[in-house]
Amino acid sequence: MAETTAPSEASAERRADGLLLEMVRRSGGWPYVYAVAAPVGAVVELLLPGALGRAVDVLVSPGGDVTGVLLVCASLVAAVVACDAVGVLASGSGGAQAARLLRGRLVRHILAGGPAMSRRFPPGDLVTRAGANAEEVGAAPEAVITAVSLLVPAAGSLVALALIDPWLAVAFTAGLAVILLVLRAFLRETTAVSGGYQEAQSDIASRLIDALAGARTIAAAGTEDQEVRRVLAPLPRLRTHGMALWRVNARAGVQAAIVVPLLETAVIGVGGLLLAAGELTAGELFAAARYAVLGAGIGSALGYLNRLARARSAARRVRQVLDHPAPAYGTGELPGAAGKGGRLELRDVTVHTVHADGRAVLRDIDLVVPAGAVLAVVGRSGSGKSALAAVAGRMLDPGRGEVLLDGVPLPRLARPALRRAVGYAFERPVLFGGTLREAIAAGGPDATMTDGTVTDTAVRGGGMTDAGMTDRGVTDAARAAAADAFVRRLPRAYDTPVDEAPMSGGERQRVGLARAFAHGGRLLILDDATSSLDTVTEYQVARALTEELRDRTRVIVAHRAGTAARADLVVWLEDGRIRGRGSHETLWADPAYRAVFQVGDPPGRPPGGTPPDGPRPAKASTSPDAVRDAAAVERG
Repeated sequence: MAETTAPSEASAERRADGLLLEMVRRSGGWPYVYAVAAPVGAVVELLLPGALGRAVDVLVSPGGDVTGVLLVCASLVAAVVACDAVGVLASGSGGAQAARLLRGRLVRHILAGGPAMSRRFPPGDLVTRAGANAEEVGAAPEAVITAVSLLVPAAGSLVALALIDPWLAVAFTAGLAVILLVLRAFLRETTAVSGGYQEAQSDIASRLIDALAGARTIAAAGTEDQEVRRVLAPLPRLRTHGMALWRVNARAGVQAAIVVPLLETAVIGVGGLLLAAGELTAGELFAAARYAVLGAGIGSALGYLNRLARARSAARRVRQVLDHPAPAYGTGELPGAAGKGGRLELRDVTVHTVHADGRAVLRDIDLVVPAGAVLAVVGRSGSGKSALAAVAGRMLDPGRGEVLLDGVPLPRLARPALRRAVGYAFERPVLFGGTLREAIAAGGPDATMTDGTVTDTAVRGGGMTDAGMTDRGVTDAARAAAADAFVRRLPRAYDTPVDEAPMSGGERQRVGLARAFAHGGRLLILDDATSSLDTVTEYQVARALTEELRDRTRVIVAHRAGTAARADLVVWLEDGRIRGRGSHETLWADPAYRAVFQVGDPPGRPPGGTPPDGPRPAKASTSPDAVRDAAAVERG
């Protein structure tokens, strides 16, 4: 196991370091400004000890004129100050630019990854990686450039001391080698410990987000103390890693505090002996002492190396997210115009999830849904209903098999083509856009408001067009979702800001349904999207689904017998497999099917009789092709 793990660890470190270098290259012009200012400042600092030594020699010489030498020294000091000022500005601006670029890239990749990304990484962990970790990676350009620029005075001091006297260079080299070993060990240990510290921070963030999502339940149950303990459970682990970081810093600081003075003392001691032997002047000894201090300044790099170590660890965590593959899209389009297709096929589809046991949530699913038909997907909790709905619209890719819409495999479709064709509605929809009008129109290509018009696909008279979405398109979609009436009662109607709209759970679901109706040109997928609707409103939506929206294929995750009764086809899932398919009336004869809805035989009816589901709207499609396809589905 160690042999297979080591190359993977080494590869992960190389990719993380590659990301740091990429941030240096792509952080705009500021890193380049800093990359010039820092070495130039270091070179000027190298010239300063020589100039000061020359000034000392002039001062101790009888009748020496120090005016010119002092002007040179003053100019060098001014140049050092100027370089430092430019470096501070450039490093801060470059770090902010790098963090902004990386955070934007990371957020785009996370959102492009879709539900698969949140299944791989907890939401709080993703927030930490896109927030604090991206900020730490953004500090990498400064840390890398500073670490490199610190080598300039060290190397220059070594050369200068060698020019003054080779024995000075020998003494300096011995001490410098020890300092470099200390810094190397510090960087390695800090990088390793920082990873554990950042993981503990992410764990706390994930637990806190979970607690905030269930804040009402926690308050109602009075379990605040238990939740506080659960959220803060990783604190001991955080403390352990924090103390480890402190110990690494303290140990390296003590080592540097011992080695650096010894290095300076060794150089000055050797210089003193040379001065006593008449082989050095007083000015040269002063310059040698200054070069020893300047070259040993690499020992002060602990702070920058600490930031570099945290940046490396953070880059590894960010790289893990960026390496997680996002869905790839093709360039294809669907045949025909919107509203003229919608035939859905699942061929030998198997979906594996990230459960510890590696089980399949869907297994060997073969299914054909005729264009324009209503398919109800039923089954107990955990049977795979939501997974089937997800693969039908490519919110999830199957591990085996393929899904086709109008004969085209979904991965071959361009992303805009897929999203124009498929509309999704969920149990708890998230509404985007500034106003309710924009929330309904959101999701299509270039869905921006211009003079009251949203550029997107529109609903007119129950059908989709490829024109821009007008106000009528928004209201038609809202009317089909039984949302138009309550939206118009708001003070600003469709122009009401989403954050200011007082909506119940059912009203929010209706706006989510309207958004799906506005964009699903061929296929509508409703995943428990009517669970919060009252009976009357649900019946209105069901009537719109089977009448106004009958030109589209509709896949509905059904929990009520009435919803299944209104469907053309029913697929009954159990343990990820299709246990039964056909009409609701046919399946109702099976007691196990009736048990899915947690009801027995209706009073006064024999087992297997027609369930009391109220008025049944007309079938969605009675064309010869649809009937033939439906028969093929029932035959399996």
